[in-house]
Amino acid sequence: MGLPDTSPVPKKDSMGMDYVPVYEGEAADDGMVRVAPGRLQTSGVRTEPVARRQVVRPVRAPGSIQLDERRVSVVALRTEAFVERVEPVTTGDRVRKGQPLMRVFSADVVAAGAQYVAMLNTPSGATSATPEGARRRLENLGVPPEVLAEIDRNRRIPQSLVWPAPRDGVVLERTAVDGMRAPPGEALFRLADLSVVWVLAEIPERDVGSVAPGQTVEVRPRGLPDRAFQGRVALIYPQLNASARTARVRIELPNPDGLLLPGMYAEVEIAASGGGATVAVPEGAVIDSGTRRVVFLERGEGRYEPREVRIGRRGGGFVEVREGLAEGDRVVVAANFLIDAESNLRAALRGLAAATPAGEDHQ
Repeated sequence: MGLPDTSPVPKKDSMGMDYVPVYEGEAADDGMVRVAPGRLQTSGVRTEPVARRQVVRPVRAPGSIQLDERRVSVVALRTEAFVERVEPVTTGDRVRKGQPLMRVFSADVVAAGAQYVAMLNTPSGATSATPEGARRRLENLGVPPEVLAEIDRNRRIPQSLVWPAPRDGVVLERTAVDGMRAPPGEALFRLADLSVVWVLAEIPERDVGSVAPGQTVEVRPRGLPDRAFQGRVALIYPQLNASARTARVRIELPNPDGLLLPGMYAEVEIAASGGGATVAVPEGAVIDSGTRRVVFLERGEGRYEPREVRIGRRGGGFVEVREGLAEGDRVVVAANFLIDAESNLRAALRGLAAATPAGEDHQ
């Protein structure tokens, strides 16, 4: 607080502040910081060896649950037909693969089926034509395999065909009604398998490099706040949202119980490790001044060496050290700010002593 002053014994200055003890050897200019053993015990200084760890930094982002595009089917006819009757299946119902959806009549299918039946009933060798061509025509008209099997079995063509569901799923849309004329290609039913759904999350641009396909994801739907679902990153879309500066990430999520509904909002947490194990220390071991990052290495007998380091990723209470440390080095992980304060104080005292005019008296 004033001019430099020394004393061979502990004392207080005029303001009642204790003098700072200085021990033999502390003035050595070797870059080390020396702390008396007694002060180490009372300050709680603790050290740990540097080890290789996998630094996991969770990336959190909002997302929404969507249908898996590969699990959506449309029921449409390839030829003009009339819907004679629609089964009692409507929007929201769950159907099984092969379950009847409607009964339709198509003149083109009946004509092709009659030709196929005639070829089946023709004795072998009576003509050079084969049933395969007629059967292929039915397949090209989109006749379901179940109907073809029935024709093969009964050797006759029904006047109207039962059209089955192409997959297990939920009816998302139904436009078929009794008696309607269905032109080729018109969607009569739209089905979706919800056993697996997508979660589309918007990841900030700065976190894109930390996310990779295959990483584990925890999804918490807002509509089910007490439930957490586990999935994996399937794809990072190859284009950024220019206005929001985010990248879209697709996450595949099993949904065996059907609790996850398309359109739900969700909170996504991606365990972004960014690679394998690297040299890492607890976050508390690094003193960050904004321009320099310093750790203290234990050198024994109360000596600590300040070492500038270059750091990388942070996560899980650890920080990656890319330069400055090696595996096995012991670093201070607790109360290192006290050692840093001691180092700054020693430097200040030496500077004051050097600035004192020669021959000035000391008390």
